[in-house]
Amino acid sequence: MPAVVTDAEQEQERLRRWRLVLGGGAADGTGRSLSGQDAAMDGALTALYGKEDGPQKGSKPQAGQERSAGLGASAPSVARWLGDIRTYFPSSVVQIMQRDAIDRLGLATLLLEPEMLEAVEADVHLVGTLMSLNKAMPETTKETARAVVRKVVDELEKRFATRTRATLTGALDRSARVDRPRHHDIDWNRTIAANLKHYLPEYRTVVPERLIGYGRAARSVKKEVVLCIDQSGSMAASVVYASVFGAVLASMRSIDTRLVVFDTAVVDLTDQLDDPVDVIFGTRLGGGTDINRALAYCQSQITRPAETVVVLISDLYEGGIRDEMLKRVAAMKASGVQFVTLLALSDEGAPAYDREHAAALAALGAPAFACTPDLFPEVMAAAIEKRPLPVPDPV
Repeated sequence: MPAVVTDAEQEQERLRRWRLVLGGGAADGTGRSLSGQDAAMDGALTALYGKEDGPQKGSKPQAGQERSAGLGASAPSVARWLGDIRTYFPSSVVQIMQRDAIDRLGLATLLLEPEMLEAVEADVHLVGTLMSLNKAMPETTKETARAVVRKVVDELEKRFATRTRATLTGALDRSARVDRPRHHDIDWNRTIAANLKHYLPEYRTVVPERLIGYGRAARSVKKEVVLCIDQSGSMAASVVYASVFGAVLASMRSIDTRLVVFDTAVVDLTDQLDDPVDVIFGTRLGGGTDINRALAYCQSQITRPAETVVVLISDLYEGGIRDEMLKRVAAMKASGVQFVTLLALSDEGAPAYDREHAAALAALGAPAFACTPDLFPEVMAAAIEKRPLPVPDPV
């Protein structure tokens, strides 16, 4: 029989949890002391989330005064702390704590040391941090950094590649409609709708005079996709995901994929699409933004507008010529281009963005919305088939 938990034991467990949350001291109100692993967990949490108003560096704490929290500035102490949190917390929590340590305690520069990179839990946000440090990274660290990024990229490709290819292959097949399909390619819903006037009441059936079906996408290029990515600092996660999806799309023979990143300058990274890691290290986070210039370049690369999808991934804070940007989007749509505007391609939802520009794009028929990586294949499939985009409901 399972052990029976008494009310007193439940109360003690609640006090234990509150003590870990509140961090101790006279103000926590629990009166609970910690020992063993609980004390070690509390120490790891205190090092990161402890009081920030402790004694000044070099001064001795007064009687009854708590020491200020912190990890110190040395790589060994941080490496020990990283090992501790990986022991006591699940991977998802470790990743959050690492991000908070980088933001709260300014530990980004320690990531320039190979030993530190080997100790961290790799995730998309860590890759974004490494991207921002790329120019300052010494040669001795770059190989380790690429290995960390490679691990994250490989995991993302495993997560998204198969479903993306399957979803888009189906969309490509459906977009190539034919009037004399083979039997297993007949689109019965459209065929019946087109032949309702041929309904025979006595037989209670429709005798179709015209069959509508799907043509199988040929091996030659059928669609062109242009990913145009804002590389300002807030778009780091979007750059990582877009690089992975760009490589997946480039691997499909029926899609000709181009990847362009921009700030105030425009860089075409299409020739690096076979390796997302090269794309990631080819970006330069930060700086200004000139969306109009980036779209002008993308527009110049379009050869078959009716078969092209342009995906702009940006928070829409335009530093270039706003009216020219909007005219350019309108011109592309008028020529037959399917234009998609994503405020972000990440799991964090919409960042801060220019709402006036978003409203102006929506008025042109290009609604701007944040897109999760899981939704991205469906968005691309809808764009390829020229269907309404699956815009998420606003939160």
